[in-house]
Amino acid sequence: MNLNHSITSPKTSQDSQWKLLAERVLDGGSISRSEALAILDSHDDELLDLVAAAFNLRHKYFGKTVQLYFLMNAKSGLCPEDCHYCSQSKISDAPIPKYSILNREKLLDGARLAAERQSKTYCIVISGRAPNEREIKAIETIVPEIKQQYGLNICACLGLLTESQAQRLAAAGVDKVNHNLNTSQDYYKEICTTHTFEDRLETLKNVRKAGLQLCSGGIIGMGESRKDIVDMAFSLRELSVESIPLNFLHAIDGTPMQHKEYLTPRDCIRALAMVRFVNPSSELRIAGGRERHLRSLQPLGLYIANSLFVGDYLTTQGQAPSEDYQMIQDLGFEITGQAISPSPSAENQPCGNSCENSCNGSATSTSNPNANQSAEKSTCNSSTPGCCG
Repeated sequence: MNLNHSITSPKTSQDSQWKLLAERVLDGGSISRSEALAILDSHDDELLDLVAAAFNLRHKYFGKTVQLYFLMNAKSGLCPEDCHYCSQSKISDAPIPKYSILNREKLLDGARLAAERQSKTYCIVISGRAPNEREIKAIETIVPEIKQQYGLNICACLGLLTESQAQRLAAAGVDKVNHNLNTSQDYYKEICTTHTFEDRLETLKNVRKAGLQLCSGGIIGMGESRKDIVDMAFSLRELSVESIPLNFLHAIDGTPMQHKEYLTPRDCIRALAMVRFVNPSSELRIAGGRERHLRSLQPLGLYIANSLFVGDYLTTQGQAPSEDYQMIQDLGFEITGQAISPSPSAENQPCGNSCENSCNGSATSTSNPNANQSAEKSTCNSSTPGCCG
């Protein structure tokens, strides 16, 4: 995938083509695949015009609000799938924590931390191809208790689901299910061979039949073409996905993609903008890899997206929640939808999920059941798209 952009000056006009495109979408129209490709191919000099146009779409549906999500790695590693990007897959040598599904107390503790960190949604994630009966029952048991105590929305990310399993999750009070498409149908076989793009589509359709909301997005930076990124965005539109997490690959040592890393912050901004134009009313979340790839342009990304994960990802750390709160405040945006007010100590807690043990040899998880709870935040600055379903 060649991400080099022309150094010639772009054409200028009183109203940029991106503003006119946004006005068409605001009037109820849609963009074409060729126009979506043009966004990804746009010149660096057009970036601010593109962000401004995308912000007009964001503002119509979400104003200046930001929704926070909190991930709990409720079962780590032990996965029989061969997703090439994932540190938890059977072909990964990444030194990550490995444990079965957490007990009631640890899942409740994660919910408490999610609420303290002003999250609207608590994401319970387990590794593996599909949940077994014990895991489904654990979710059925804990979800009503979490909702009663903390008023959080629940997003479950459990792998491939049957229609019956999805119905059980709905009956238990789960609000949405995460199952990422990850890339285009054409490129999927390049990143996984143990299940197919069609398998993922079937799970999403089963979730929809059960009356649950869909959370599904993807990862960019895995060697796919720009056409693949556009195809994925249009697949999400066809599914009417309510929530879209867009991840940026952090190449993890020990995975087949450990040497794939070529994105620039501007590439990430263009990808966010394209997904916003294609799915204007969907919640768009800047997900794994934002700290590493957007870097100083993270605030610019929030003019397009309206959601963040606060704290850590699945097997690696994110930035400190206090930095997220400050960024949101500096932008003049407002965190909305949180269940309860955060405790005074919440902003200073470094991480809520398991951290990559190999990060400078010093990362320690605050939710890994074997971790030292008093450990300080490591110097690791990595984040990962993980294997979120």
